[in-house]
Amino acid sequence: MAARVPAMVLTKPKTLEAREFARPAIGADDGLLRIEACGICGSDYEQYEGAQPQHEDYTPYPVIPGHEPLGIIEEIGANARQRWGVRGGDRVAMRSGYGCGRCEACARWEPRLCAKRGGTYGYTDVNKTPHLWGGYAEHMYLSPHSVMKKVDPRIPAGVAVMFNPLAAGLSWAVGVPRTGPGDRVVILGAGQRGLCCVIAAREAGARQIVVTGLGRDAQKLALARELGAHATVDVEARDVVEAVREATGGGAEVIVDTTPYAPQSLNHAVAMAVRKGRIVVAGLKGLRAANDFPVDDVIYKELTIRGVLSMPVDETFRAVEYIESRPRVFERMHTASLPLDQAEAAIQALAGH
Repeated sequence: MAARVPAMVLTKPKTLEAREFARPAIGADDGLLRIEACGICGSDYEQYEGAQPQHEDYTPYPVIPGHEPLGIIEEIGANARQRWGVRGGDRVAMRSGYGCGRCEACARWEPRLCAKRGGTYGYTDVNKTPHLWGGYAEHMYLSPHSVMKKVDPRIPAGVAVMFNPLAAGLSWAVGVPRTGPGDRVVILGAGQRGLCCVIAAREAGARQIVVTGLGRDAQKLALARELGAHATVDVEARDVVEAVREATGGGAEVIVDTTPYAPQSLNHAVAMAVRKGRIVVAGLKGLRAANDFPVDDVIYKELTIRGVLSMPVDETFRAVEYIESRPRVFERMHTASLPLDQAEAAIQALAGH
């Protein structure tokens, strides 16, 4: 087995470098994951661009990015095997957070709420031993207090790795806004998370689902309709608020904003919402502010606005089980797989460049 592990390191904004690190020695409490695939999302692009606040919740430099890894357990200690319920050779979907193992949140397998803030894969300083803390690598170190779920090895990696966006869809489009059969749902953005929000809203029985996107998103919008959206809107061809109001007959009870780098979408969401509506804000805006935000409309309509950064562990587990039960739904959402040394090209493609 190789003594060195290749990885892509983000040394500063817009600079990814190929490096190698020593393969870590695995003890009784930890493990080593051989990466099969690592999903990317808008936060990867913002991390690459440097468009995130520089504090402990976000990116240090240098860092190995990649917070959506899927892989095979290549080495595992005896204690870790018992704690995680997996064995060497198992394929697993990884939660991005790892905890301290001593607080109440870690006891509930919720490392994202860890009181001592264990850390996040893809957002941990590469200088922290044993260095391999992200999915943009051939192997990733598994902290003792990682959270993972076994995944059917027969499913193609490019499909199985959709567990993270689907978990987001289940949480953001249904769990957080408490979407029910009587609700009209508008999803701003037709990326993977937007499409997964369509799947989740449909499963929740939403009576109407509308998805918005750009002109270049024509194929994604067509797929959104196949997945269950009742209508789609090209925001470059029509006034988005007017089009959504027309499609929904006046507005929606639930609006999920997944659009990256589009701060004015929050203004649109407020305008689209009916009284007592629930707005979920998931798309990071690259530190850009929404201009002329209609605060009075939030008050008069008695709106609820909720920001979301991740999703509960239960939704991750549900997402894996959903994909295992109907993998064909996700085959068309996987558009490309790129090798490790083309990570920068993958990020640029995600951003539409």
